[in-house]
Amino acid sequence: MDNEITVEELSAIPEENYILIDIRDEYAFSLGHIDRAVNIPQKELEDKRHAGLPKDKRLVVCCKSGVISRETAELLCESGYDAYNLIGGYYGWLQNKLENSQIAERVESSIRKKFHKAIFSKFTKAINVYQLVNCGDKIAVCISGGKDSMLMAKLFQELKAHSKFPFELVFLVMDPGYSPENRAVIEKNALAMSIPITVFETNIFDSVYNIDKNPCYICARMRRGYLYSKAKELGCNKIALGHHFDDVIETILMGMLYGGQVQTMMPRLRSDNFKGMELIRPMYLIREDDIKHWRDYNELHFIQCACKFTDTCTTCSPTNTGSKRQEIKKLIAQLKNPTLKWKKTYSAVLKMSI
Repeated sequence: MDNEITVEELSAIPEENYILIDIRDEYAFSLGHIDRAVNIPQKELEDKRHAGLPKDKRLVVCCKSGVISRETAELLCESGYDAYNLIGGYYGWLQNKLENSQIAERVESSIRKKFHKAIFSKFTKAINVYQLVNCGDKIAVCISGGKDSMLMAKLFQELKAHSKFPFELVFLVMDPGYSPENRAVIEKNALAMSIPITVFETNIFDSVYNIDKNPCYICARMRRGYLYSKAKELGCNKIALGHHFDDVIETILMGMLYGGQVQTMMPRLRSDNFKGMELIRPMYLIREDDIKHWRDYNELHFIQCACKFTDTCTTCSPTNTGSKRQEIKKLIAQLKNPTLKWKKTYSAVLKMSI
């Protein structure tokens, strides 16, 4: 296709001369997108619901990596639009943005000042209330590359800088089979935020890719096992995961609606299979909205989902219906809406529980 444009070429065009269209689904778009992009999912464009788009401006189309958007741009050209595919897509733009970014000082300052009450105070409260960190601990801070674990890493760095007792940290990144784009984003974010990561590789994604029944559960168990094993090898006695308050609530609802049982995430859990090891969740009291606010305030961009099962469907595919956790997130948002009709909510809950 001739009508393609690079991130560098796009930045040289006056903003008023083009419209940037992100064709990923709404959920993926909400997790991160290019500045000034408008979200029109691929299916809407292909169903000819784009009649209102101007033909006197250049239309630049992007998806996650610039693969699926190429076809959409071609269809727009056939309909008479001056359309271009953004080479590399959202991830290409993101890597370009991170190339020379040094944001650690600004991020650390925001934790100490603007987000001290909403985030750092709740982090330290969870540590104190649930006795998550003790003198002499060596903690593997497990980083997946998303907003939660990257924030947790910075919070631990801040805690250590002001701690009254000694403990050690290892910032552990397990690569279960990331795409090169995801791996690069994680490494560049860590460099920009001054997080000294230790990366080790596994083939978990390949191992579970062809499993039809409960692949996510099996993948999660395998990832947890590898993290425990590597952390213990490095001399750690604890692994820290970035689950927050909303994760806890969502897990309870998922168990009730889909499993017919009441279960939750504990802030502290001793391992049955790895003697002397514990799992801790120091972000247990932090709300996800505050994490998103911190992310957006610092203009940070993280990977969305690294899983091979969802890496495409939550970013480019118009047929994605979302995970069970996404369904629960939407239900909670509906329940928080004061104008919601309860009949509609009851129907949604009933449908989930069948």
